[in-house]
Amino acid sequence: MSFKHIVSRDNPIFKHLKKLSENARERRAEGKTLLDGVHLIEAYVQAFGEPELVIIPEGKSSLEATQLMQQLEHVNTIMFPTLMFAELTPVASSTGILALVAIPKIGPQIAPPNEVKFALMLEDIQDPGNLGSMLRTALGAGVDAVYLSKGCTDVWSPKALRGGQGAQFNLPIFEGMNIVEAMQNFAGNTYATTLDGESLYAQDLSKPTAFVIGNEGAGLSATALQAASHQISIPMHQNLESLNAAAATAVCLFERARQMVR
Repeated sequence: MSFKHIVSRDNPIFKHLKKLSENARERRAEGKTLLDGVHLIEAYVQAFGEPELVIIPEGKSSLEATQLMQQLEHVNTIMFPTLMFAELTPVASSTGILALVAIPKIGPQIAPPNEVKFALMLEDIQDPGNLGSMLRTALGAGVDAVYLSKGCTDVWSPKALRGGQGAQFNLPIFEGMNIVEAMQNFAGNTYATTLDGESLYAQDLSKPTAFVIGNEGAGLSATALQAASHQISIPMHQNLESLNAAAATAVCLFERARQMVR
């Protein structure tokens, strides 16, 4: 293991890591990303092995971060001043450890929607925290595959990874998809969420099911709504119009999971 203490923002290593933390194109070009936090790094190590690089701040790290560093003692480590380290992390309350990793490949590289029994299809989700939360929920509910439209935010950004808490390491995720085509090729019912559809709770979700969730502000496109076999909504009490996209996703996915264990 090598150890470097870097204090200059002009250092090429710092510049490289900062580009990876901020730029989706850079991450795609290199096939690498940054993981923030003990839990997320541990999940990666369990699934794929050691990271390429460990990054820590000056000063005292948390007990959990220190223990993880001991486990990764053979991995090259870089220390930055606290303010420089903060420029690389997506959250204000970091646990004090980052890792540079290769973006993993999960499942086949060509999406087979006609073979999937339970799918989540996302159109133009913009908030990386929302996306990460949706993926975490999808994993917990037993989703077989997730399809992301070309307009979705980067699933491998540090914020999306933080929100997913390891879900990206365990789900087949297909990016850059034409969601309408994926819906048309799905061998089952496709449920598009909207404000005035049929009640979610009136649906028989025991057959192959795909839920289609749209942009946080605009919802689903007209073409996606038209392509769906069903348009559904979540009944609301009082004067609340709708849930946010991540919450609606959780309700839909776990309603299907509930019906499957009846």
